[in-house]
Amino acid sequence: MIGDIVVFLALVASHSDIDLETVARLSAGADGVASAVLDGTTPVSGAVVLSTCNRYEVYCEAPNEAEIPAARQAVIEQISAASGLPQDQVSQALESKTEHDAVSHLFAVGAGLDSAVIGEREIAGQVRRALIDAQASGTASGALVRLFQTASRTAKDVGTRTALGGRGLSIVSVALDLSEDISGTTSWAGRNVVVFGTGAYAGATMARLKERGATNIFVYSASGRADAFVASRGGTAVDEDSLALVLREADVLIGCSGGGVRIDAAELQTLDRGGRPLVAIDLALTHDVDPDVATLEGVDLITLESVRMAAPAEQSEALSQASTIVGAAAEQFAGEQRQRSADAAIVALRKHTQQVLETEVQKVRAQHGCTAAAEEVEFAMRRMMRQLLHVPTVRARELAADGRQGDVEEALATLFGIELAAPASGVAAGPAATAAGTSPSDTDAQAACPVRREA
Repeated sequence: MIGDIVVFLALVASHSDIDLETVARLSAGADGVASAVLDGTTPVSGAVVLSTCNRYEVYCEAPNEAEIPAARQAVIEQISAASGLPQDQVSQALESKTEHDAVSHLFAVGAGLDSAVIGEREIAGQVRRALIDAQASGTASGALVRLFQTASRTAKDVGTRTALGGRGLSIVSVALDLSEDISGTTSWAGRNVVVFGTGAYAGATMARLKERGATNIFVYSASGRADAFVASRGGTAVDEDSLALVLREADVLIGCSGGGVRIDAAELQTLDRGGRPLVAIDLALTHDVDPDVATLEGVDLITLESVRMAAPAEQSEALSQASTIVGAAAEQFAGEQRQRSADAAIVALRKHTQQVLETEVQKVRAQHGCTAAAEEVEFAMRRMMRQLLHVPTVRARELAADGRQGDVEEALATLFGIELAAPASGVAAGPAATAAGTSPSDTDAQAACPVRREA
């Protein structure tokens, strides 16, 4: 069927199903997967990658359901090449979701319903950035743009219409709560905090620290971007030479770079900290903090796994409300997509009737010329045709929304002889039935007489 809507495919790896180490390995080289899979040799016509601290997901557009297996394999091959993992391991780690399941999943993810911390607010921004990045690199198709934009609107609705939006929860906030429990104080004034990283996640961390009154914040970046980062967000930039000195006086370390910069346990142990207690928070999938620091005396380690275990359970009423909003949004989006599938049929019907109309109009012009009477007849015929097409157009969209696009195309073929078929070039063909009676002289007559328009 020409009116088939595109098919969405989501390949999902998250904290809900696999360990975070595997998620981290899958996400290696994540930036290049979308572009690589659109090399023209695959059925994938659009791709958006959502990569966060606890999930790696690839959303694709395929032309029809039959192409889904090939599209999935193409993505798996690219992830395998980028991550260095065998294809069978990548395939086992990624859960496939298609059509409504893919849409519902993205909407739930964007609303924070599938997060380690239910209702977290950072994920909505990450969904927006994933789309922005895909648009910038040219991998986001029109259908995927609509999908992600609707997901963002749905997340906003959940935030404003449920209690989840008022909690202000995030992975960072829960980690800081754990740090306060360990240190026995909620006061951050005067505490020395060292942040590793200058990305979006580090920016969110800085914002949460400032909300709690932290003022002594030091930022280290292995890529040398610390100065630019603190210039807009505050804090003090730290370079390689001054890092050891800052670590000696640190009360809290927060790793959120994900760039493989490790706070090594052996090196940390050599620092003369004078027995000063230290809380190390590792929020990076690829571990900024050596897990062995947890064995050092006076050092407590908080990981993403710790955050997931400590995340507060949300009220069932708020979750139910949020789930209802997400479900309704997914259903509405699906209905709109199905309605779009009727467009080709509607265009074909209008083209067919226009051809019939023009044939009759040309006969009137040939007999009466450009007289006032001929103009009135033409005007009445065009108006009648618009009125006749209104109900079939509305009905076609209603049937498509109910998933009955085939009925629309069958009706066109049975009643009007209009066959919707795509030529080899992939451009939708017009109706098979064409209007008879057109000729160069008819065209000249049409061009000679102006067409009256309704006011």
